[in-house]
Amino acid sequence: MTRLSCAWLLVLASTCADAREYAYSDAHLHYVDFFQESAGMDKLLKAMADNRIEHVMISGIPVAKKWHEDEPKRPRYYAGDDADAYWYSATDVIVAAAVNKLTPEQRPRFHPFLSGFNPNDKNSAAHIQRMLDLNPGLWQGIGEVFTRHDDLTALTSGDTPRANNEAMTRIYHLAAENDLPVMLHSNITSKREKNPLCLAEVEESLRNHPHTRFIWAHAGSSVEIHRHQTQMDFLLPTLARMLEAYPNLYIDLSWSVLTPYLLDDAGQPRAEWVKLVEHFPERFMLGSDVVGRFNKLGKELHSFDPFLDALPEDVARKVARDNFLAILPRTVVK
Repeated sequence: MTRLSCAWLLVLASTCADAREYAYSDAHLHYVDFFQESAGMDKLLKAMADNRIEHVMISGIPVAKKWHEDEPKRPRYYAGDDADAYWYSATDVIVAAAVNKLTPEQRPRFHPFLSGFNPNDKNSAAHIQRMLDLNPGLWQGIGEVFTRHDDLTALTSGDTPRANNEAMTRIYHLAAENDLPVMLHSNITSKREKNPLCLAEVEESLRNHPHTRFIWAHAGSSVEIHRHQTQMDFLLPTLARMLEAYPNLYIDLSWSVLTPYLLDDAGQPRAEWVKLVEHFPERFMLGSDVVGRFNKLGKELHSFDPFLDALPEDVARKVARDNFLAILPRTVVK
């Protein structure tokens, strides 16, 4: 072997030794899809084992998509046709049954969030309390709560939910009393408005409920917004201001934030987003946002690795795994 070959092998070995491997917490996972169906716990456990996913937030889907009488083919997704969706409380029963069947060794890796309620109904706080009483110690958070959610909002029966309506105010109080974080889906704007049109709804909730921990799903972004306006130029400065102002705000960096925000068109980390996460190292977490199918779970979380690699290693490991666990109720063994 030549000296050049030996030198190359040493460089390669050094590079491999320095490569990071992350353990993950998935902070945003739906056990069922919009038809309340799931690939099942065995598939989820395998995906976790194959991809170093140590913990998952596990929730249902708060609405079910109707297969309308006039539709000849069953839709595959909520946007598959114009039939509506409706609030579906049994989603939490499905999640509870799946989690309660886990072994004592598996159970601590799963963190169930309640989602099956109508965020427009002032009775919902009482419903959530009943669910907490029925399964003491099971539920570790509330959400994902669907408020402003693109076309899904338009398709869902009833009024448009707002993050700051009276029904949600009652829920935030209940969450604080029970030490439960709330994952909130509330788009920062509409598909065509190039300004933070709906931000006040989230900001009022944060300001009025300082003792409630909020996880803002997708940082207020969505793929539908991106289809109409590639990037929201105001998103990063808005997040920076809000994270400074509201210590109860946490950000879910699930897939619609990855591109076009965290990574550029060449797949390289954007320096301004790296700097933001470095400045607030305990306020960001990763989510796959898979719905009922788990074959792409690892791919979704590993897609964040280029961004994680650009962060200081201690910060990267917090974002990949620890920050989600830190936001859970104090009684949860982590």
